Parts: sequence; C-alpha cells; structure tokens
Amino acid sequence: MVNGPVGNRAQVDPVERYVLGHSARELKRLAVQARLVDPITRRFLCAAGITSGMRVLDVGSGAGDVAFLTADLVGETGEVIGVDRSAAALAIARERASSFHNVSFREGDPANMSFEKPFDAVVGRYVLMFQRDPATMLRGVAAHVRPGGVVVFHEPDWDSSRSFPPVPTYDRCCRWIVETLRLSGADSRMGIKLHSTFVTAGLPTPSLRLESIIGGGDGSSDQVTFKTDLACTLVSDMERLGVATALEVDAETLAERVLREIAACDGVVVGRSEIGAWSRV
Repeated sequence: MVNGPVGNRAQVDPVERYVLGHSARELKRLAVQARLVDPITRRFLCAAGITSGMRVLDVGSGAGDVAFLTADLVGETGEVIGVDRSAAALAIARERASSFHNVSFREGDPANMSFEKPFDAVVGRYVLMFQRDPATMLRGVAAHVRPGGVVVFHEPDWDSSRSFPPVPTYDRCCRWIVETLRLSGADSRMGIKLHSTFVTAGLPTPSLRLESIIGGGDGSSDQVTFKTDLACTLVSDMERLGVATALEVDAETLAERVLREIAACDGVVVGRSEIGAWSRV
C-alpha cells in the first residue's frame, strides 16, 4: 500500500464502473498483458485439469484472451463460451474469434445467466478482484459446473511488487496503481485471498500456485512496460482520486525513466504475484 499522504481521495462503489475501462489503448495494453501472462495462466489451467474435449465457461472474458487460450487446450472436440458485461470488449473478442470454431461469446452477468447445459469447468482471470462480493460471484458461476467439474481462477497480489536495489520510479508507479485500484473499489490482493474466497463460496479447499514476472538490467523492458502501461491507463483516475497528477506520472516518459534508473543501478524489478486457485465441485 502507499506510505504517507497522497492527496485528497474519494472512494467509489466498485460496481459503479470498471476502473480499467475498455478504450482502444486499454485493449492494446491487454494484448501485451496476454503475451506476458498467458503462459502463466496456461500452466494454472493445465495443472487444474483443463484438457481436450471439455466444455468451459470463461467469465469476465473481455477481449477473449483467456477464452482463446482455453480453446487451444480443449481442442476441436471442446467448446468455450466467454461471457462479459461489456459489449465493446465482446465486439473485439468476436472479431478475433474468426479462426476459432469452438469459441463463442455472450453478453451478460455470468452469475445470473442460464445456459443450455452444465460446463465441465469455469475459468476466469482478473475477475474476482473487481467484484464487490467475490465469494457470492464465485458461488454463482460455480453453479454452472457439473458435479466433478473444476473451477479455476487466476488473480493478482500486488503486495509482492518491489525492486532491488531500489528503483524509486518503479516502486512509486506500483504504489500509484495499488492505491488507485483500492480507491476505485478493486482488491489488489485478491490472489492471496483466493483460498478464503473459495471456502466462503462453499467450494472445496483449492489447490494454489504462485508465479511472477521478474526482470533485471537490460532484460527488464517487458516487465517495466507491463507496469507503466497500466499506470498510463489509470492516470485520469489517479488525478480524480488524488493519488497522483498527470505531471507526476508523465506518461510519455514513465517507462524511459524507470529503465534509466534500472540501468544506473543494474537493478531487478519484481512484478505482482500471479496466483492460481482451483478445486473440483
């Protein structure tokens, strides 16, 4: 969390608005995120038992990255249905789905929708962190899974983000992001809370796994842009909530400044924890 004062802050109801939005810039950022995070999500899904021939519900599908990843795992004999509340994001997902015959998308709240038949699995990435009551949402989507099926979620824990030796602008950038998410109603520590959320939702004790993205010196560019792009997406909310000004963030030079500081100390930057949880119902 942020240490010390960061200005006047005004919290908003987490269900009023999805803080990251679905702008063209944000959808582009999600494509970069997918490139870096998809391999981690794939390992979680495989460990959970997502395999060929399964019928899978992807909740909070957005532009479809997890749906397409899952479609590759279930193969031609499987099926993936992605659900999201954003028509704009789903329009992009449907355009991208032209080469996938086993993927379709529907608009709505997956916890309150009905489907033709049960699923073998429900999956989601970075979804529960934006819910006012994640356990209730999890219970609702788990109801779509057949007995013996699996529920898999991948969520972050930003508490692990750090640098060594200290890279001040990187650390400041992470604090800005965490504080903006918090004040917007999102839970930046949802990953570490997956165990308790599964149990509260009435699901069996989940298996857990943790990975992270780390980079040092000249090899830290991807990790840095992963963070700074998110900060740039959030800059208007940072100003609105009193976390940081656009001048402080200086989106055009943020990544360059961080990389310059890393080069000066040959530093290492560690990203948030990527935590996967799954259980059979």
